[in-house]
Amino acid sequence: MTNQRQWTAEQIPDQTGRVFVVTGANSGLGLATTRALARRGGHVILAVRDEEKGRRAAAGIAAEQPGAALEVRHLDLADLDSVRAFAEKLHADHARLDVLVNNAGLMAPPRTLSAQGHELQFACNHLGHFALTGLLLDLLTAGRDPRVVTVSSVNHRKAHLRFDDLTGERSYSPMGFYNQSKFANAVFGQELHLRLARSGSPIRSLLAHPGYTATNLQTSAPIGLWRLVFGTIGNPLLAQPPARGALPQLYAATDPAAEGGQFIGPDGMAELRGGPTRVQLCPAAADRGTGRRLWELSERLTGVRFVIPARA
Repeated sequence: MTNQRQWTAEQIPDQTGRVFVVTGANSGLGLATTRALARRGGHVILAVRDEEKGRRAAAGIAAEQPGAALEVRHLDLADLDSVRAFAEKLHADHARLDVLVNNAGLMAPPRTLSAQGHELQFACNHLGHFALTGLLLDLLTAGRDPRVVTVSSVNHRKAHLRFDDLTGERSYSPMGFYNQSKFANAVFGQELHLRLARSGSPIRSLLAHPGYTATNLQTSAPIGLWRLVFGTIGNPLLAQPPARGALPQLYAATDPAAEGGQFIGPDGMAELRGGPTRVQLCPAAADRGTGRRLWELSERLTGVRFVIPARA
């Protein structure tokens, strides 16, 4: 990948006619991604847990960009029944999907279990996106230059998978389990790339991370010291704005030079800020044994088995 220090959203090619799903699209990185894609002509489906917030976000974009092609649809990634309902309705209304941006995330809440009994961050950040991707694979296969972009974090390098205590019943750390979910995102994106490539699928799987970006992720769920460190102090002093933080996932979703299996992040010091460039997956996340184990576990926990069709 060439140096992309100067790459900006203005370099996104014309996206007219392309259909995108962006999870968590009503705020932060998701909103910035949606705004940039709509500006370049993309038809963007805002997949959001709070539909009222989603409608307000869409209205704001439409006010800035009259004629923007936007849909707001309910999706609670922490509830696998909601994921299935979203996928069923999308199949009823769309014959194809060009890009899925697995962007939504939850960060460092108190220990909570999802509707299906999974630790909430693992359920929302990983299992929901895993299931959503699997359920939309046929629509993606029919897409034009189809891609899956999964948003991880630089924090994936601090984590491993606690296969013996995924719900945190024995020991729970809010940030530790957030890091684990981001590690799972990284493992999933890489394993998906390998499986797609092996099957001859036209779909590209890429990973992206935003560095340190000021969003409500740091202020809405974290408690106590974490909220103080990441939200009250860290965001104003260190973080870049969402429009800047979204550039790696926008590059991965739209640039012709982006290739399957690449991990795109900021090019600045410690990958916290800067323009999009190719960065490295930590060796543990690239381990094939870990990838296969997480994949098999995720299929069992979600009930979604991936059927990867080759190009029609």
